[in-house]
Amino acid sequence: MKPTFRSLLEAEPAPLVMPGAHDAISARLIARAGFKAYFIGGFPLLGARYGLPDIGLAALGEIAAGVRDIMAACDLPVLVDGDNGYGDAKVAVHVLHTYERLGAGAIFFEDQVSPKRCGHMAGKQLMPPERMEANLRAVAAERMRPDTFIIARTDARALHGMDEALRRAERYLRAGADGLFIEAPASVGELARIGSAFAGVPQLANMLEGGRTPLLPPAELGRLGFSLVIYGISLLMHATRAMQGVLEELARGGIGFAGRGVGFEEYKEIVGFDRWSGIEAAYGEVSSPSAPKE
Repeated sequence: MKPTFRSLLEAEPAPLVMPGAHDAISARLIARAGFKAYFIGGFPLLGARYGLPDIGLAALGEIAAGVRDIMAACDLPVLVDGDNGYGDAKVAVHVLHTYERLGAGAIFFEDQVSPKRCGHMAGKQLMPPERMEANLRAVAAERMRPDTFIIARTDARALHGMDEALRRAERYLRAGADGLFIEAPASVGELARIGSAFAGVPQLANMLEGGRTPLLPPAELGRLGFSLVIYGISLLMHATRAMQGVLEELARGGIGFAGRGVGFEEYKEIVGFDRWSGIEAAYGEVSSPSAPKE
């Protein structure tokens, strides 16, 4: 039976580290590397699947299609980015149920207004806290499974400062959130303040390469008080750089990249070739019976 996020948080030494999967193969690799859970975020999914930036160009149907395909390739518990719920309380509940039906164990909702954007980009705007509280009360009350873990994210730090971010986080916790995610703190000192602000409440740190927040290793974030950590775009950034390198060399007429990637046999193992080949051998083509002789 797949563990729940609550059981993982109780069993795992802090923090629970979740790499971000941007497609099915990255999710498989996360599982093979021994992680206990993973994260699917809008920024990497939109870039990998649609070649789009995370600035509100896609909504639930397009993003959920990508989430479905990624989750089909990996059985680990997954945290899914629910964006801002795409509307009022009823729409947020629809988003929650969509991801619960796919099997998500945890979902976070944020307090940006549409068109929302990546939390480390400029141009964000926030909904009134009362609107976010209503959404959180709705999803907390209407979840299909009692163990679905709901995280409230606020982007108030970048717009209104840390005091307002902490005030909103406290309100969102009272509205029914199980965990908190204060996005884009700008220093280790701010991370420490966040990590110590809510005793006993699971808090998430977002380690985004090139973002506003200092990039720290998991152990240090655990000491600062965070029980969940996502490295949401690292796999996508490094995969993109690797593809750029191969293409640049090939465009110059070189093939020096040959042999530096994953081997053909290893790739077959990653995608489960032997398993499917075994099924094919065991239950392969059945010849049609010959026609009866007259």
